[in-house]
Amino acid sequence: MSGVLAIWGAGGHGRVVADCAIAAGWCDVLFFDDHSAGTSGPWSVVGSGQDLFRGVQAFDGVVVATGDNPVRLAQTNALARQGLPLISLIHPRAVVSEHAEVGLGTVVLAGAVINIGARLGRAVIVNTMASVDHDCRLADGVHVSPGAHLAGGVHAGQASWIGLGAAVRQGIEIGDEAVVGAGAVVVKAVPPRTTVVGVPARPI
Repeated sequence: MSGVLAIWGAGGHGRVVADCAIAAGWCDVLFFDDHSAGTSGPWSVVGSGQDLFRGVQAFDGVVVATGDNPVRLAQTNALARQGLPLISLIHPRAVVSEHAEVGLGTVVLAGAVINIGARLGRAVIVNTMASVDHDCRLADGVHVSPGAHLAGGVHAGQASWIGLGAAVRQGIEIGDEAVVGAGAVVVKAVPPRTTVVGVPARPI
């Protein structure tokens, strides 16, 4: 890949995404952010989200790097409606099966593994050293945090969040906007908009 990538969101996650983009072969990164100006790491913040939509800078692709799942998904959908060139981004040190599906606006970071039959929707994050095993289904806006692991056939609902170092047993259903706490071990279904923590994971 070559060219200039526009990233909406210049915070810490944005810098990780930018670093991933450069490693993946993008020539340069431009940040757009409503709350930051100047620079973010070695890259320039050149405008706001509105500037991104107005096309005040030339770029060849765009991705959203906002940590908040519903916000990231809404921003990605807004870019898609405007016909901006959404891309998916896979770090060269991630392992993604050629028989997996990765949706637009999705980012797979260093050390992550996506196995055969997995299907990742739009605006998903599979973070550093996380794994998504065979036949998992990750709906739009899901975040699998660093070091979290999903066994085969897990279904994660829209904008759900799997916390740092969590583990999810095979075949489990995680509802829309559910949160799995850091280090939790999920052995039964998690209802929508529920937070679970602990070993085994229980609602709080």
